[in-house]
Amino acid sequence: MSTLLTASPGTSAAATAARATGVTKAYGSGDAQVLALDDVSVSIESGRFTAIMGPSGSGKSTLLHVLAGLDRPTAGQIFIGDVDITTMNDRELTLLRRDRIGFIFQAFNLLPTLTAAENIALPSKIAGRRPDPLWVQSIVETVGLGERLGHRPSELSGGQQQRVAAARALATKPEIVFADEPTGALDSRSGEQLLQFLQHAVREMTQTVVMVTHDPGAAAHADRVLFLKDGDIVDEMASPTSDEVLDYMKQLGA
Repeated sequence: MSTLLTASPGTSAAATAARATGVTKAYGSGDAQVLALDDVSVSIESGRFTAIMGPSGSGKSTLLHVLAGLDRPTAGQIFIGDVDITTMNDRELTLLRRDRIGFIFQAFNLLPTLTAAENIALPSKIAGRRPDPLWVQSIVETVGLGERLGHRPSELSGGQQQRVAAARALATKPEIVFADEPTGALDSRSGEQLLQFLQHAVREMTQTVVMVTHDPGAAAHADRVLFLKDGDIVDEMASPTSDEVLDYMKQLGA
């Protein structure tokens, strides 16, 4: 049974992987200014799967991007663990994203000249580290890529390419993985396989995942759904089902 909760910054006994405090993101100025985020405060618990939903233009992708350090807020603070990333310069942010964060985007962003195995190992190689072979093997087995590791992206289906991207995101053992519409370019079967993998990563590998999605079925794989409207978090849902998420989105006018 899902539970709707009144959204508030609050505190939790669980460890916090990321949090926003009083975050505003404005585009433009004067009469043309648009607030993509309006004084948002939220905590992302470690070891949980959090989905972010809202109508078009609600600010959900903007929230993910500022939490991940891909964009800077106009005001407020963003923390990854206990580190205030809003005080970092561009080089420090780049290193933090490389060392502590994983990313999965709708566009797979794989290098076409590299094999699946080489794409998975690339972030570690760039960082000058050798990936943990047992960890990578467990990810590859879970995502079902064992027989495709020697293939280049052009030789893989869209679903297989996205699973390579997901494996790459987890290969460095990041503190948190951000996924922006990761199933948007996939058919329903491939999308379901990816979502099951992300669920497994959270439940069995103690990973933390934050996913933006417009799909109630995808959101139902999460432990918690945050609902945005007009740049603000208006509510959240625990243990969501697809029908309950869909009904709530209709109330938001999505």
